Amino acid sequence: MEFRVSLDIFRGPLDLLLYLVRKHEVEIVDIPIAMITDQFLEHLAVIEQLDVNSVGDFVALASKLIEIKSQQVLPRADEIDEEMEDPRKELVQQLLEYKKYRDAASILEERSRWWQQHYPRVANDLPPRRRDLADEPIHEVELWDLVSAFGRIIRDSESTKPSNIVYDDTPIHVHMARVYQRLQTEPRLAFNGLFEPGIHKSSAIGIFLAILELVRHRRIQVEQNDLFGEIWLRARHDAEPLDFSGIDNYDYVSAPAE
Repeated sequence: MEFRVSLDIFRGPLDLLLYLVRKHEVEIVDIPIAMITDQFLEHLAVIEQLDVNSVGDFVALASKLIEIKSQQVLPRADEIDEEMEDPRKELVQQLLEYKKYRDAASILEERSRWWQQHYPRVANDLPPRRRDLADEPIHEVELWDLVSAFGRIIRDSESTKPSNIVYDDTPIHVHMARVYQRLQTEPRLAFNGLFEPGIHKSSAIGIFLAILELVRHRRIQVEQNDLFGEIWLRARHDAEPLDFSGIDNYDYVSAPAE
């Protein structure tokens, strides 16, 4: 089967790498390459399922991680008295540089929000601009936690595939409406509970994309109280009404069932 989905929400491979480092509460200069590489590849496998346009950048960094991992485990004949250079050095420098600029951008964004709240314009001489929430990125912690949880669901569903597979081409906006309607009657929903055992990959991807869209449009909020714990979805009751039928702006290509 094939999916071609255009979702401009994955900030890039360095963002994923920084997330993994922070998740395990280790210093950037002491990146545990073996563990981080394995988990990076797990996330990459999920991104490849969605066929995101920027997947090539993730593959390039994954190749670099595998190369560094190989250099660390392979024995070297010339490492007698000569001090070896840490193969992680270049990657660590890139990650530190990325973190510096991303932290600076976050500070500027926070200052901008503070300024707007305390120093409003006396007269607005700018034309009104409609805020398009669909163009705004999903917060990185919510995104990568969801990707990680979805990867586990895909692996579990593939190990318990039913004998009769029925392909599901339900539009994304229909999945969105179903999840949102459930949240109107239930205070919260477990992320894992939205995926039935043995669910077909096409159905799972549709539900996952629907959740991402609901988060991006700020119709639901995502909570994770414990590290690697259950992810909970809650409805945001301060959101404006949303026409779910207008959400399907994907290059969505159906294909025969596996």
